[in-house]
Amino acid sequence: MKIAVLPGDGIGPEVTAEALRVLDALELEGLELTHGEVGAAGYRAKGHPLPPETLALAREADAILFGAVGDPACDDIERHLRPEQAVLGLRKELGLFANLRPAKAFAGLEGMSALRPDVARDIDLVIVRELTGDVYFGEKKREILPDGRRIGWDRMNYAEDEVRRIAHVAFRTAEGRGKRVTSVDKANVLETSRLWREVVEEVASEYPEIALEHMYVDNAAMQLVKAPGALDVVLTGNLFGDILSDQASMCVGSIGLLASASLGDRTTDHGTFGLYEPIHGSAPDIAGQGKANPMATILSVAMMLRHSFALEPEAARIEAAVAATLADGVLGGDLGGSTGTSEIGEAVVSRLITTS
Repeated sequence: MKIAVLPGDGIGPEVTAEALRVLDALELEGLELTHGEVGAAGYRAKGHPLPPETLALAREADAILFGAVGDPACDDIERHLRPEQAVLGLRKELGLFANLRPAKAFAGLEGMSALRPDVARDIDLVIVRELTGDVYFGEKKREILPDGRRIGWDRMNYAEDEVRRIAHVAFRTAEGRGKRVTSVDKANVLETSRLWREVVEEVASEYPEIALEHMYVDNAAMQLVKAPGALDVVLTGNLFGDILSDQASMCVGSIGLLASASLGDRTTDHGTFGLYEPIHGSAPDIAGQGKANPMATILSVAMMLRHSFALEPEAARIEAAVAATLADGVLGGDLGGSTGTSEIGEAVVSRLITTS
């Protein structure tokens, strides 16, 4: 079982180290870890945020464990050389078009949510976000108009096959959950969203047991804070999904608690090839201080074991150990606590071992 470990920048190496510590505690046979540089680390070492050596390493792996990328020192370099292009490049080059971002309330942490505890405790949803289309990959341009004004634009577009394949992911995800899909768009304004809605309805006809509702993105943002417990599987595009998933993290309590899986069509001898990462950024303001919460990266390892290696019992053990650690009040600064990065990792390992 080959895992490409790409820690990246900022707090990426710190949280990745604790996630690997938890993985090691499982004592799985046949694991082969290889490390590579991405983001600002890749740019400084090889002159590119996604060096050819790192991309080759990722292609040869069964799964990728990704930390975080981003460095303010790189803000003024050319766009194609900025750290963030590493993860965008991996998604594109490896065909990782589907991002799964679970958001579930942890018992005892309802008070950490930005919502009322009685509202927050009902959160149990998955955002299925399309990853390789939309304005992120559309044509971009800046121009000077004849009157001297500057103008910039980004093209938003989706082809019907791109919408169809992500819709299938959402409906298949709903089959194993509450059998409800909420498709989020802006069809009252955007032609892209009108096509999105049409194609989603076509796919829905293949899943008669799944209830489908459509929701404008502004309403979806409101429902996430008004009645998040009514949402099960949320299907949406790249831009809207990016925004809503971060909002969902604060409904749960912290962006430091949300893991993600980026999947495509490729399968391996073990399961589905994927890239697994916390949804938080590189947090350069606390990098190297031992303050980062590694829970999201640890939970990303659980998703990796589940989706890429079909190791459901081991994935469930990690999730249970994380829940027990949080319930015991082992909290990082993002949750109002003072426990450091390595201490959180040690606490999860301890509970993982005692429940084996």
